[in-house]
Amino acid sequence: MNPWVVIDQATVPGDGGEMKLLQRTHEFTINVKNEELMNSRLHGSEDALAELTCKPLAARKKPKVLIGGLGMGYTLGAALSHLGPQARVVVAELVPAVIQWNRTYLADLAGRPLEDPRATVRQGDVAAIIQEQKNVYDAILLDVDNGPEGLTHEENDRLYTPAGLAEAKAALRPGGVLAIWSAFPDKKFTKRLRAAGFNVEEVPARSRGARGRWHHIWLAAKP
Repeated sequence: MNPWVVIDQATVPGDGGEMKLLQRTHEFTINVKNEELMNSRLHGSEDALAELTCKPLAARKKPKVLIGGLGMGYTLGAALSHLGPQARVVVAELVPAVIQWNRTYLADLAGRPLEDPRATVRQGDVAAIIQEQKNVYDAILLDVDNGPEGLTHEENDRLYTPAGLAEAKAALRPGGVLAIWSAFPDKKFTKRLRAAGFNVEEVPARSRGARGRWHHIWLAAKP
């Protein structure tokens, strides 16, 4: 098997450490602190995150969606595939290099979603964007880390605090959904979502096909 080759790297803002983009033949991986954050072969649960959240919005007039975390573009690409021509999707990405990688090395993986006119990418913290808005989004999808415990950026933890959940709820329209991807379930976080006033559904999703690792998705609806 061919070895992994580092093709680019960047520093995560704040205390996030070094982020590396590696390639092996047609496969890509992004590592942070020597841990694999994402892999181009394992995106089934990211696709599920977008489908579960955006497919119900397809018939809605001019839905507006916010995605936290660009990753390799799979969540954005899947979201766009389930939304109509009048939808608008804003994707927030903290690391400038990740945006550049999605325009170059990774562009074809998810069908070049950044070139879709319905999509807008903003470089910055998704939490700050959430704080800016009130009663705006039909859905907010968070795929910014490995789950409610931040790996790449400790400030991501704020998204999962009672204060952060209250801000997300305020940014959603009535009936809007906060969807959160995680590598693992977390019963305490489920209780926190319910305490914040959300109606919560938990959905397991495979990372790849029928035998991939199980990941976890929370669908938290604003009443």
